[in-house]
Amino acid sequence: MAKNIAVIGMQFGDEGKGKIIDFLAEDADVIARFNGGNNAGHTLKVNDKETILHLIPSGILHKGKINIIGNGLVVDPNVLMEEIENLRNNGVKVTPDNLIVSENAHIILEKHIREDKEKNKHLGTTARGIGPAYTDKAARSGVRVIDYINKNKSPLNPFVKNTTLMINSLIDKNKKVLFEGAQGTLLDIDHGTYPYVTSSNATVGGVCTGLGIGPKKVDSVLGVAKAYTSRVGSGPFPTELKDRTGEKIREIGKEFGSTTGRPRRIGWFDALMCKYSGMVNGTDSIVLTKLDVLSGLEQIKICVGYKHNTKIIKDFTTNVGILENSEPVYEELNGWMEDISDVKKFDELPQNAQKYVKRIEELLEVPVCIVSVGPERNQTLILKKEFLFDSKPSK
Repeated sequence: MAKNIAVIGMQFGDEGKGKIIDFLAEDADVIARFNGGNNAGHTLKVNDKETILHLIPSGILHKGKINIIGNGLVVDPNVLMEEIENLRNNGVKVTPDNLIVSENAHIILEKHIREDKEKNKHLGTTARGIGPAYTDKAARSGVRVIDYINKNKSPLNPFVKNTTLMINSLIDKNKKVLFEGAQGTLLDIDHGTYPYVTSSNATVGGVCTGLGIGPKKVDSVLGVAKAYTSRVGSGPFPTELKDRTGEKIREIGKEFGSTTGRPRRIGWFDALMCKYSGMVNGTDSIVLTKLDVLSGLEQIKICVGYKHNTKIIKDFTTNVGILENSEPVYEELNGWMEDISDVKKFDELPQNAQKYVKRIEELLEVPVCIVSVGPERNQTLILKKEFLFDSKPSK
């Protein structure tokens, strides 16, 4: 059993990490987010009630948990306070005891939002000011949270603490920590499809820099991938479907951005992409989400290579020129017609659904530990407990 678990997106974000973090948070003590800003959105569904979070970690719906917004984030104080008030209005307890903001996180200013809207349209950003805030941070001209609250009487002030000391102390006390990532590996500023990427490190390395912990304190890395692929905004997408099948998957999967509402681009599962993500993150196990969305398709495809000019490429590349001018090489599997959203055990899934999951395991050479068949907590099939938290309380 793992003590501290990092949850990382293996595709272009929107893999369903929020649901998985909410599910795992029941057995965690601390949920700590390490990157991004309110450009991200995690949609949680509990007892038919939907909650969308942008900055606050997805453990906030569980009582008795500590939720940390790490130094690796950029924070819009107005958005954060609005999110806190929305949660409180819906009966969720949010106090400086269960939500802590790093004093070393950076502030998104009005000028950052204006700049994002004016200059970065071609990159398909969310226009929330995230990129310009990170640019100022790198240029050493940004504003840290601690400096902001020293100069402003803000309702944010009571939530601000030294989270680096806090999280290391909690880990030393054997508390179980869940590291929450936003976006996905292919949007990572260093390892993604640059320049069509986010402004922070969405890979596991971001856990260390974004929270101030050593790499040995990350015990397990769970990579979250959809049973298909989606992407918001511009950038290369080799398996993109621009036909009725893509439309059907988008409609059934409700594939619209939780932050922007934009329709997501849809494509088949890309094994090259996810194997690359597994390598970059040192992924120990995989969570496969939205398997239920593929029900009703007679044939399902997995991309196992790219055809570029006359060559077949077997390894993923972040070279945008190659990705934009490659055709996917597919392996075709038989689909299943049954509704699987009420299935409670993996071996109760249709044989073809089981074969699909096992084929993904084989191609990625990483075991699948969880399969999600719907947005609710009880629509989660556990295949391998050894990669998850011990359900016993921390000592």
